[in-house]
Amino acid sequence: MTKRLDKLLIGASLILVFTVVGFLYLMPEASQQTANNIFALMTDAFGSFTLIFTFFGILLLVFIAFSKFGKIKLGEGNPEYSTFKWISMMICCGLGSATVYWAFVEWAYYIGTPGLGIEASSQLAYEMSVPYTMFHWGISAWTLYALAGLPIAYHFHVRKNKGLSMSGVVSAMTGIKSDGIIGRIIDVLFIFICFGGLSITLGVSVPMVTEIFSSVVGIEPTFTINLLIIVVLSVIYSLSSYIGIQKGMSKISDWNIKLVIVFCIGVVLCGPTLFIINNTTQSLGLMFQNFIHMSLFTDPIGNSGFPDAWTIFYWLYWVTYAPFTGIFIAKVSKGRTIRSVVANTLLSGSAGCFMFFGVLGSLSLKRQLDGAVDMVGMLADGSSNAAIVEVLRTLPMGSIFMIIFCIVSLLFLATTLDGAAFTMATTSTKGLKNNEEPNPMLRLFWCIMLSLVPLTMILINADLNTIKTCAIITAVPIIFIMIIMLIGWVKWMIKDFSGKEVINE
Repeated sequence: MTKRLDKLLIGASLILVFTVVGFLYLMPEASQQTANNIFALMTDAFGSFTLIFTFFGILLLVFIAFSKFGKIKLGEGNPEYSTFKWISMMICCGLGSATVYWAFVEWAYYIGTPGLGIEASSQLAYEMSVPYTMFHWGISAWTLYALAGLPIAYHFHVRKNKGLSMSGVVSAMTGIKSDGIIGRIIDVLFIFICFGGLSITLGVSVPMVTEIFSSVVGIEPTFTINLLIIVVLSVIYSLSSYIGIQKGMSKISDWNIKLVIVFCIGVVLCGPTLFIINNTTQSLGLMFQNFIHMSLFTDPIGNSGFPDAWTIFYWLYWVTYAPFTGIFIAKVSKGRTIRSVVANTLLSGSAGCFMFFGVLGSLSLKRQLDGAVDMVGMLADGSSNAAIVEVLRTLPMGSIFMIIFCIVSLLFLATTLDGAAFTMATTSTKGLKNNEEPNPMLRLFWCIMLSLVPLTMILINADLNTIKTCAIITAVPIIFIMIIMLIGWVKWMIKDFSGKEVINE
């Protein structure tokens, strides 16, 4: 198995990641300024392109799902996982515990800086705040995951090509060598954006869990507690990754989604029940009513900066997650049809986010309106984690809700990192076959590396936003790689099934 390890890819990726971390330590301000300047140029040059790519990606997936190509089955035999476990794993891999954080606080940012030219702090700004969170975490985000996952799944399960990696797919479609310069660049970019996206997830989530845990036990949040939580988390997801998807991640995802459902039901029953139900219902209506406007909103007249700071930023951020989530989707979707994968990602994933952001966003919004917790003011002061604690304290049995919240956050993190370690291991294994999984020790290695980078950055007090910005900058070339994959995928389906009846369903 050692002979099949892509040692050059592993070495080059780690050198790039730790070089960036080194620059953050030696020249923190210069690194941040350079990254921000490049990001600003990228959003100016490719902002509209990113919005158009995402919007038309939705139309492409819906068209394929309802066409005869939607009936194509991804591999022989029955699905490997039950529908609930399959949905749970995809949601848990695609959403980190940052989801839990933003569900509480994101709407509050839109009060002072609303999109669509809405007046700040107006009634409409409050009404559109939760719909915008649903929009940013819903159908479009999951579309980007599916746009990466389906070409890889077709390459692996239908075409039976070896190698579960982006370079392997591009190689099979274009004829370039996966171990050539272009293929190497693609895979190094993939590994780098995994580190970038997941480092910021850890950077946001761990301090949040520390704050809530410290509040429950009555101690001051410290770096030592941050370190302890990362160590515990690393043990959980490393063990899960080592024992494999069937015994590890599928079970953890199953427990986590059930716990999330219990948590949300508890919040609805113990919180302002009617307001949560009514505001979630209205928010869904406003989100769908304004979906096209929000999807293509560039604000060239008002120049508020909202699309660049939020929508375009988010779409590029989802692209940094799309390759590893896409590979994971491809791996766990054997035996499913293309139509069912589209339905699962776009509908199940979005529905989960709509519920989560509707319930938790409406709860914290109501506390703001009642004057119980000044969410907007606390966010302006940089006290977002403390604001979440204050909102949870307003619930009956607040300590129990906070404990469940911490467990859910840790399990979301564990499953996301487990999925990332799995896909990084598949990418760094040469010639992985359809019925193979990467070496458990290689998965364990990537688990350790994924923990080591954010730990190192916390120790040297580096700005996590810089590595996030660097990762998002790499999202633009990844979009072009995804376009190549999508064109190749459509050509494959036309070649394989044109003039034939698809009877695999």
